Amino acid sequence: MSYENGKENLSDRIFDQLTSLRSARSSQISGYFQDLHTQAQALSQNWMVLNAMKDFNAAYDQLSKQLDPVKLDTSEVTKAQGNSSPVATKKPETEKTKELPSDAKVTVPSEMEAKITEYYEKQYLPGIAKISDGEPVLELYKPATVSGRYLQYQYIANNPNPPNERYLLDDAGDGSAYSNVHNRYHPLLRELQQRFHYEDIILIDAKTGITVYSYSKQVDFARSILTGAYKQSNEADAVRAVLATRAKNYVKFVDFEQYAPSFGAPTAFVGAPIFDQSELIGVLVLQLPASQIDRIMTGNKNWKGDGLGKTGKTDLVGPDYTMRNISRFLIENPNNYFKDLRESNVSEDILEKIKDFNTTILLVKVESTAVEEALEGKSKTKIVRDARGKAVLSSYAPLEVEGLQWAIVAEIDLTEAYQPIYGFQRIILLWGSLLVLVVTIVALVLSYLFIKPINLLIYKAKKIANGDMNTVVKLPAKNEFGELADSFNNMVSSLKNQTELIEEKNRENDEILLKVFPDSIAQRLKKGERGITERISNVSVLFSDIIGFGKLYESMTIDEIVSTLNDLVNSFDEANDRYGVDKIKTIGDNYMAACGLARPTLDHGKRAIDFALEMRGIVRRFSQDRGLNLDIAIAINSGDVLTGIIGTEKFTYDVWGDTVTTANRILNNPLSMPGSILVTQTVYNAVEDIYEFDRVGSIEVGGNENLDLWLLQSTVRRQTDPTSAI
Repeated sequence: MSYENGKENLSDRIFDQLTSLRSARSSQISGYFQDLHTQAQALSQNWMVLNAMKDFNAAYDQLSKQLDPVKLDTSEVTKAQGNSSPVATKKPETEKTKELPSDAKVTVPSEMEAKITEYYEKQYLPGIAKISDGEPVLELYKPATVSGRYLQYQYIANNPNPPNERYLLDDAGDGSAYSNVHNRYHPLLRELQQRFHYEDIILIDAKTGITVYSYSKQVDFARSILTGAYKQSNEADAVRAVLATRAKNYVKFVDFEQYAPSFGAPTAFVGAPIFDQSELIGVLVLQLPASQIDRIMTGNKNWKGDGLGKTGKTDLVGPDYTMRNISRFLIENPNNYFKDLRESNVSEDILEKIKDFNTTILLVKVESTAVEEALEGKSKTKIVRDARGKAVLSSYAPLEVEGLQWAIVAEIDLTEAYQPIYGFQRIILLWGSLLVLVVTIVALVLSYLFIKPINLLIYKAKKIANGDMNTVVKLPAKNEFGELADSFNNMVSSLKNQTELIEEKNRENDEILLKVFPDSIAQRLKKGERGITERISNVSVLFSDIIGFGKLYESMTIDEIVSTLNDLVNSFDEANDRYGVDKIKTIGDNYMAACGLARPTLDHGKRAIDFALEMRGIVRRFSQDRGLNLDIAIAINSGDVLTGIIGTEKFTYDVWGDTVTTANRILNNPLSMPGSILVTQTVYNAVEDIYEFDRVGSIEVGGNENLDLWLLQSTVRRQTDPTSAI
């Protein structure tokens, strides 16, 4: 019964843990795509992006007029592509084309055609051949217009930077109007890319579909995405959807596909329209970074911290049953992962692509029952086989984000998931066997003790040696053993009384230590430590001065003054335990305390302020009840402190350092008034959203450095209009 109940409870815990993690990942992915949606909307309506779209369109128009005086014959490219639609045509002139400086002359370099051809033949086509059937045709991929080849020459083929750093080129230096526009906007767009980590930022002319700007300068730059070699790409799908909808605030996400300009790397895009008032002038396309999805799905590679052990993972799977994030096993142990995939009959061609792109996105299929049911809209937990062919415990559910129909799966190898159950089974068997053995031995021992009373005395004596003072020997026999038992019991009683007396003294000593020192220091002193010193970070130090106490000498006796001070200090001491504050010492009517010493806490500043408010209330109630004219001034500072035991014969626990000195100086500052609670900038920064403060001045610390002082005004910050935050 114990085993079956334990197995059921452990299984439920594992299932619940996987389901909770899957739900958390779903929320994170949904939130990430919602952020992308908002970013795409905001950027497409940003004035800088709008102006960039207009200026790049105008610059490209001017370049086309100078280099493409007639429509090019693209019949050969169309024939090679097997499509009768035109691939690249000269963009028609429009009345709204922005006028650019007429002195921006363009000279076609003599080596342009040769360099473009060399780049495609030696760098691009060999890479694209790995993902295409047959031999790629040069003329199909090379831009058909002179202006397109000119820009690819300036920013791709003749770019002095490595292929993955082409974005470093701001100005091609050819003096063209396009390069002037590029030099003006590219640094600004680079800042956007670095802030949001997009793989690429693309601006596409709404009339021609030509990519007039690309941040990363891939080979889709300076050519139409709607015709030619890349018209079937997922980027083209996003652009067509935006152009067909022609609605402001519209955002289109397209799922991952192998993208030819990125040499077949899995790529996803999001597109949004760019309107100039009511006219659609372009499309903003953002190439999404797969690394951000990987970061969420791997929990920043903290699988063990998320409770996934050595084999647990969370995956996204698309409607084609391929992964949408990198596999944990590829990251942690690629050799074993490739071995498992080979045993699951994954082709060597797929394995080579996984190595080339260092990802499993679109490359590894997860055709399991869990994925199939998740794509059908079902949520469940069951045992299935994963892409490696291994049995796993899987928690799955559908995930729809921005129109993408995915499945999210949290899995852990069955052997690891049930390891606690197998361990529990072994413990039950072990203890069951031990129990039988122990019961047998105890029966034999007890039967022996019934016959041998002297063994009972020895047994009881051993118990006393182990600290059990409640041992009593009862022997009904009226013989030597009986007398020995009586003497034994008298000795035990005497030892028990002496032990209780010693324990009482120890308790009294412990109480004295706990009243004088913090708990942690008292425990270390009890263990015999001497010379205790520590540096402690994140501590709030409080100094207070009872105002008006010195005038009591005029109307009270010494005994009455001491009694009054004791009552106040005792009230402070009772309050500090409630707020997690440690009393350090009192000097006359000054009281020093600290929060975060013996009990580290993140909200030490708030606790110190709450305690200060309590102290002020205690003094004022005390003054009113007894007809006295007392008040209190309090100063609080946060930072690092030094603590330690001072003295070798008579111990004193003290706290010192710059934090303590500054708090004391604040209390003695002219700004410290009766009833005031002054805090430093450090304390203010920690609790400004909880309490309301006024800046009242500053004091000089550390030479010429000034420290701002803030006066606590109220216990709760005033609520603001909720719409203002929006």
